[in-house]
Amino acid sequence: MQSAQRSTPRRPLLALLGPTACGKTEAAVALARELPVEVIAADSRQLRRGMRIGTAAPSDAELAAVPHHLVGIVEPDAPWTLADWLRAARSAIASCHERGRLPLLVAGTGQYAWALLEGWQVPAVPPDPVLRAELEALAEEAGGPALARRLARVDPESAARIDTRNVRRLIRAIEIVEATGAPVPPLERGDPGLVWRAVGLARSRAELYARADERAASLYANGLLEETRALIRRYGRSFPALASVGYREAVRVIEGAWDVEQALARTRTETHRLIRQQATWFRASDPRIRWVAARAGGAVTRALLEEAERLSPGRRAARDPASATAMR
Repeated sequence: MQSAQRSTPRRPLLALLGPTACGKTEAAVALARELPVEVIAADSRQLRRGMRIGTAAPSDAELAAVPHHLVGIVEPDAPWTLADWLRAARSAIASCHERGRLPLLVAGTGQYAWALLEGWQVPAVPPDPVLRAELEALAEEAGGPALARRLARVDPESAARIDTRNVRRLIRAIEIVEATGAPVPPLERGDPGLVWRAVGLARSRAELYARADERAASLYANGLLEETRALIRRYGRSFPALASVGYREAVRVIEGAWDVEQALARTRTETHRLIRQQATWFRASDPRIRWVAARAGGAVTRALLEEAERLSPGRRAARDPASATAMR
């Protein structure tokens, strides 16, 4: 965890990290009963409007229990980059401090979390709708490997490190190269302007898979197909967010290619893969993260309170019920 002294004041931030289905939202709600916090959501899918069911976004009750930022803030088909998220997150953090609240970063998307906490310098290259449409069509026709081959011609290092299944990252890399005329620049870290502490929710891989499988089944019971149909009616079938886990399988059901059981099986498999991928961002060996068994709810809350006290001694105060309003 960060301890180096800096000449400029840094704002406190508490982070709650962990993969899909580990129980982060429940832990955030429990903490809000003890401490005046506001959630800064670091989830690349939950920020999309109208995609609450398929992304397992916080429920209305959870949104009412603790203020949330960066949930449901952009249209499903709107261009959105890491630089956009960082700008929005920093603004939300500043607003929390203005109200005397402690920002709680609740992060499942590791790239978002570390970009904020480590002060990444991200190229501010705006999206190119025409190029994106071309590349999305290429991905639809020939898959991620075709994008990787195109990227390799101009930036072989980026092509080698990006998973060919990660179409969005491949497209973004090509977009940056096309705009700048140079390879994607190496990652640079700067001063994030924050002093932070992080708690991670630990569960066994088997337990995470079981919880994710149960969640996948609940998506269909809660109306995933109806939500997906509504998205298709309004935005069509080609926007990238519809290709994310859960939605792409639901589309196959709507098209008549699969039945629900086939879609569920594939969703579970892909979610397991996502959980393994998230583990590479949130490593058990990372000394900056204090890992706590997620099953021990009381221990999780105590750990978060202790880390908050280290950030801002004496911050703990009676929770203001009037502040529990969803901030999207």
